[in-house]
Amino acid sequence: MTQDQLTNEAKPPHTPARQLTLRFSSTRRGARLARQLAVQLFTEWTGYPHDSGPARSVELVTAEVASNAVRHGSLPGRDFRLALLLLPHGFRIEVTDTRPECPPPAATAGPTEETSGRGLLLVQAYADRWGCTTQDAYTKTVWAEVHFRTARS
Repeated sequence: MTQDQLTNEAKPPHTPARQLTLRFSSTRRGARLARQLAVQLFTEWTGYPHDSGPARSVELVTAEVASNAVRHGSLPGRDFRLALLLLPHGFRIEVTDTRPECPPPAATAGPTEETSGRGLLLVQAYADRWGCTTQDAYTKTVWAEVHFRTARS
């Protein structure tokens, strides 16, 4: 997948029904708060319970991309940005950090002895679509969409 394809696919196909953007500290606590907020807003905006399959997918995907932003994408003193968007067909999670290098489009597992390095495989498994885009020389946004049948009121 070329960078142009990543950039074009990164734009939501529809105007979001609801959205929220916040900054979090590039710490484990910041990643945890981002995950908790994503699940809370998903359940409020859609009516799905916290223990539903889509809510668990949102939780896992947000945890992975936020922790990757903290571990691999942060510079000292720089925060990461979380954007949550409710789309007609699903829920979109965007995490922007301060390193412009995108992960490979097709994540692959490392040796089985490794204790890390499988996060993007989980994102690939639980998100219906995901990718990365760079808008400038200083940041990147990793995004993922979790689709669900119909939004509940």
